[in-house]
Amino acid sequence: MQLINQEKVQQIIDSLKNEDVYIHLEMTTGAYAAHLDSSKHQAANFISNAVIRYSHGSIAGSGQYRVGLKMVQGWIYSEGLTHWEENETERLLLAGHDSQGKLIVSLQLSRVPFG
Repeated sequence: MQLINQEKVQQIIDSLKNEDVYIHLEMTTGAYAAHLDSSKHQAANFISNAVIRYSHGSIAGSGQYRVGLKMVQGWIYSEGLTHWEENETERLLLAGHDSQGKLIVSLQLSRVPFG
């Protein structure tokens, strides 16, 4: 994965709007951190292969980016994104890694289901 190129990511977000796409969204504050330090609060969420349609999407920020997707009945929002998979052409793969390189957040959009 490469550091996010905001302009290129925005182009992909725009290319997927107003059509049904599959979303994969996950976040963890370090689900495994509690094994090493029981005082750490463990939190996570995960959704995969839900179908969404958004009318507007944007990426904003610097270094740590946020993406918002406006749907008919609400928003999807992801923050802390740092990297993207530049070689993907039919889907958008974004991730946020901490200072140790561990995955914190992932937002992925695709015209076909994730395997």
